[in-house]
Amino acid sequence: MMSDSQIIEGCVRHDRRSQQELYDRYSRFLLGVCLRYATDKAEAEDILQESFLKIYFNIKEYSGTGSFTGWLRKVAVNTAITHYHKNLKHRYHVDIDEYVSVETGTTSFEEDFFTSDELYRVLNELPAGYRMVFNMYAVEGYKHKEIAEILHIDTNTSKSQYSRAKAVIRDKLEKLRKLRSNYKEEG
Repeated sequence: MMSDSQIIEGCVRHDRRSQQELYDRYSRFLLGVCLRYATDKAEAEDILQESFLKIYFNIKEYSGTGSFTGWLRKVAVNTAITHYHKNLKHRYHVDIDEYVSVETGTTSFEEDFFTSDELYRVLNELPAGYRMVFNMYAVEGYKHKEIAEILHIDTNTSKSQYSRAKAVIRDKLEKLRKLRSNYKEEG
């Protein structure tokens, strides 16, 4: 089994075996990253392929400092953001001022366990802008100012989209929890 440093060295030399090893080792992880930003699995797979092309061509830029998986994740996230910008004009848009979401109160979900498929479905149902901001802020750890610069939006738009995304997620999870409890009562 090749080490990461051997894979990196091989990929710098454009060695096909090293490229295949890199893909085999990290494609599932990176697909998970891409799925958070895509509208469906096919789009996520497209983003994944674009990410690997960028990784193969730019792997010499990995300095060796910091986590290699962190560097790979950053390439995938940046590829997803670029993909989002390229396809923005083709997406269905929800005008943020027309979209009204209702806070569902202070219900705690600590006792509720949702499957990864349920959580993925809830996140995937968010409007594209909300999903992008939510993932970048809550999952990737970007600051609102950074998100605003990357997505070419105002910082306050980033904050409000994040807030509204949380409200939509909370609402959808509350509905899912109620559905489950009704099902348990009937069953």
